[in-house]
Amino acid sequence: MSSIRLTQYSHGAEAGCKIASDALDSLLAKAGPEAGHKQLIVGNQGRDDAAVYDLGDGRGMIATTDFFMPIVDDPFDFGRIAVTNAISDVYAMGGTAVMALGILGWPLDKLSAQVAGDVMAGAQAVCRELGVALAGGHSVDAPEPIFGLAVKGLVDLKKLKLNSTAKPGDLLFLTKPLGVGMLTTAEKRGWLEVGHHGLARETMLKANRIGVKLAEVEGVNAMTDVNGFGLAGHLTEMCQASNVMARIDFRRLPRLAEAEAYRRKGAVPGDTLKNCETLGESLPAMDEVHWQWLCDPQTSGGLLISVDPAWEDDVMRIGREYGLDLQSFGVMASRSVKSSIEVIG
Repeated sequence: MSSIRLTQYSHGAEAGCKIASDALDSLLAKAGPEAGHKQLIVGNQGRDDAAVYDLGDGRGMIATTDFFMPIVDDPFDFGRIAVTNAISDVYAMGGTAVMALGILGWPLDKLSAQVAGDVMAGAQAVCRELGVALAGGHSVDAPEPIFGLAVKGLVDLKKLKLNSTAKPGDLLFLTKPLGVGMLTTAEKRGWLEVGHHGLARETMLKANRIGVKLAEVEGVNAMTDVNGFGLAGHLTEMCQASNVMARIDFRRLPRLAEAEAYRRKGAVPGDTLKNCETLGESLPAMDEVHWQWLCDPQTSGGLLISVDPAWEDDVMRIGREYGLDLQSFGVMASRSVKSSIEVIG
C-alpha cells in the first residue's frame, strides 16, 4: 500500500464537498431549464441522477458526470471508488454504462504524476471489470487532487427509472448501509481501529449493477442513488418530485454498526449539518442520533428504491442473487404535512 495519504491534500474528504442543494437550486435558476431539444427527455429540470437523450429506436443515451476530492488515502483505491461512484448514476436509472472519459485535477507541485497514474490505474481496473471503455479524458494542474468520470450509458426507455415516479403505498429499500461519511471522517482524523480500515472502502467499491436487473421489475416505480446529500436529502428529492411523503422506521434502516462509536466520538462530517440545515422543514424535529445518520453524506452509496408491495418478493429475490439481504425500511404515503419524511423508532 502506498505511503501517500491523499486525504491530507484536500480541504474536505466528506462526499467530495458537494455544493448544498439550496445553493445548487440558485445556480441552476441562473441557467434555466434546457429547451428546444425534443429528444432530451431528462435534463436539468429535475433532480434525476443523469440526463437522458432519446435515440429514436426505443433506447435512451444516459449521460452523467461525477468527480470529487480524495475520500480515502490510497491513490489506487481513490481511483476505484471515484469510478464506481460515477458509474452508479447510470445504474440508478436502469441503464448499462458503456464508455467514460476521465476528469483529473492534480497538484503537481505537491504530488507526483506517478501518484496520479496510480489513481488512473484504479479507475481502469474498475472500468475493465464493469465492461466500460475508459476512452481518454482531460486533466489540469489544480491546487487539490480531484478525479472522476463523465459517463455514457444506454437504457431501454421502457425500463428507464426516474426519481419522480414513486407512489403512495410503495415500500422503500436501500441496497447499501449508511455510515460511510462517519467512517471516512474517522479515517481522516486517524481514529480508525485496525480492523475497520477497509470497511468503508469495501462498501464504496460495491458497484450498483443490481440497478440494471431491478429496472426489469415492473413494480419498481422509482429509483435513485444515495450520495452526498445523505439518505434524507435524496429521499426528500424523491418525495418532492413524486408529490408523496416517506414514513421510515429508523430501527430497520441499513447502517454500518461499526460507525456508531465514531459518531459518538465526533466523527460527523461537516456536510452532515449542512445537509440537515438545507432540508429545513422537509425534515421533522429529530434528536442528534437520527439526523446525524439520516444526513450522513455517502460516497458511492446504495440505490434507494420505491417498490409496489406486490413486487416486494421479486426485489428481495434479485437482492439475494446479488448477495444482498434486502428488507424494507419504510413506506411512501400521500403528502399530508410540510415535512417530506416522518421517522419512528
